[in-house]
Amino acid sequence: MNKIPTICPYCGCGCGLYLHVEDGNLTGVSPIRSHPVNKGTLCVKGWNSFEFIQHHERLKYPLIKVNGEFKRASWGEAIALIASKLTGIKRSYRPDSIAIMSSAKCTNEENYLMMKFARAVIGTNNIDHCARLCHSSTVGGLAETFGSGAMTNSISEIVSAKVLFVIGSNTTEQHPMIGMHMLDAVNRGAILIVADPRKTQISDFAHIHLRHRCGTDVVLLDSIMNVIINEGFVDIPFIRRRTENFDAFEKVILRYPPDVAEKITGVSSQDIKKAARIYAIEKRAMLFYSMGITQHITGVDNVHACANLCMLTAHIGQPMTGLNPLRGQNNVQGACDMGALPDVYSGYQKVSESDIKKKFEHLWRRRLPSRPGLTLTEMFDSILDGKIKAMYIMGENPLMSDPDVSHVKEALKKLEFLVVQDIFMSETAEFAHVVLPAATFAEKDGTFTNTERRVQKIRQAIEPVGESMPDWKIICALSKKMGYNMEYRATHEIMEEVALITPSYRGILHHRLDSNFGLQWPCHDLNHQGTPFLHRKKFTKGLGTFIPVDYIPPAEETDKRFPFLLTTGRIYFRYHTATMCQRTSTLEREYPECYAEINPKDADSLGIKGNSMMRVSSRRGSIIVRAQVTDKVPEGTIFIPFHFREASANLLTNPAVDPSAKIPEYKVCAVKIELVESKRDQKD
Repeated sequence: MNKIPTICPYCGCGCGLYLHVEDGNLTGVSPIRSHPVNKGTLCVKGWNSFEFIQHHERLKYPLIKVNGEFKRASWGEAIALIASKLTGIKRSYRPDSIAIMSSAKCTNEENYLMMKFARAVIGTNNIDHCARLCHSSTVGGLAETFGSGAMTNSISEIVSAKVLFVIGSNTTEQHPMIGMHMLDAVNRGAILIVADPRKTQISDFAHIHLRHRCGTDVVLLDSIMNVIINEGFVDIPFIRRRTENFDAFEKVILRYPPDVAEKITGVSSQDIKKAARIYAIEKRAMLFYSMGITQHITGVDNVHACANLCMLTAHIGQPMTGLNPLRGQNNVQGACDMGALPDVYSGYQKVSESDIKKKFEHLWRRRLPSRPGLTLTEMFDSILDGKIKAMYIMGENPLMSDPDVSHVKEALKKLEFLVVQDIFMSETAEFAHVVLPAATFAEKDGTFTNTERRVQKIRQAIEPVGESMPDWKIICALSKKMGYNMEYRATHEIMEEVALITPSYRGILHHRLDSNFGLQWPCHDLNHQGTPFLHRKKFTKGLGTFIPVDYIPPAEETDKRFPFLLTTGRIYFRYHTATMCQRTSTLEREYPECYAEINPKDADSLGIKGNSMMRVSSRRGSIIVRAQVTDKVPEGTIFIPFHFREASANLLTNPAVDPSAKIPEYKVCAVKIELVESKRDQKD
């Protein structure tokens, strides 16, 4: 048996594991014992991260839709058809009539090539990926406050911290190995503060659980800062030396004393004061957040508020401190780093800055567009408006992941041409004109960048199944067919190009990642050992900027017709759109169907018992789910995981977006609930 070292393909933790290979087949996995993230263990998804790879439903050869049915095609036929269609649409309309979706499941090298394909071959900045739906608030919000939109500190520091403040993250379920470090810290005496409307698994270990109402994160955070200012816990020398705009920020904060916040958030003023004092006084205090605060129309405001709190207390620029967004997908950080976004090239270099654009034009030998492109959420509106005619989707499944999926389905039907490149026939791929079979993480080489900015190698363990190919090879073949040569012998050559043009990755080459479990960017040259924590002497942008944020209610509040709030999220045994885990027997067994958590008092008032079927309806759609009666959710709120195609929570969610990050408000929408008493009612 051979053991091939690689990185888990699920969440952003970036756990190290070995793939076990016998006679060309995968037989299991085991953890890398000395890896700094997972330290010799894995979560249930990591332990089962091999089964889907050789599943019988894998796409094994290209498919072309003929008269409404998919027919097997050769690679030559598929690539020629795509090249012809995209070239024709580009000429008939304009380059901006084509949109590209890149992928947080693919490698850094593949995301770099896809953004290069969009800009140098198609001639558009219309490229985005699923970060728009999870952490675009982070990328934009932290860029404005600190100058860098990434986790400031390292996972290995957690165990030595004295205070852990976790807001909007069910860490032990969604980032289990990071949760493991947090619980180790608690066992060593650290104080854990959790802010979440639900009773999550990690809240069971909290010393203080702040159960604020959905959508009131800004009020809670502003009120904590109000206490810190009024009780004299502000680090004045740090603010004078390292920050700007404090006076304007302070004026807003003074409007949110704890008694005011209690009325809005539902959290007692005493708990707010207690949490504020604990966080402010201890210098080794780390702040963590995830999609619980980013997926709102005020997502960027929420991120600004977290950054303000770190600067106010000087909990930044040192070990065991910082602001630490926990990224959801295995390479969502890397996809952002590589420029799979509509307004930046790799390393967050802006497409609108002429000197930057000229640098990329010189390297790529093509004129490039300077106007930022459409975000993912804007693309589907533009299809329905007739502006986008074709779409190329790599490793994304918007028909499950986007809000108001009926709207997405309508848009996909209207496209003149749709290409989907994936490992399985996804819900989105069913609407494609051409489907291309891609290789999994076990069938190719490359790199992933985890949530702590750690760039790590993945290594090919087996040959791709059937005729499937690594995404980077597919992109190169299509690019060549469209008249632009992308010639790379292997993925290390792609990373050499990334390093050449991306300052934060300049010292990151494949041969340097073979030891010490990768490098954390920024890594400025070939002698640099990476950066465990950011902003030590100064912020990336120079001075950190306090940005005042006022409370804005959710876009959709309850009323007589829709009296309940719906919030959505992930669960331990499932992952995102379930493309991989629903083809893994252990994970599928644990949660075979969708459910909704409902408070016992609400259930009683509606005549709903445990395991009853109930219809949940919003202004956009309706689904039927099994009731799980529990006090995990407060009265007036229900929770539904979004992984299940047969009861897609995103049929209900609100497509309203944050005005700057364009991230949808998945975490709050108004719904009504009805008991389903018979099979006839279910059909109705």
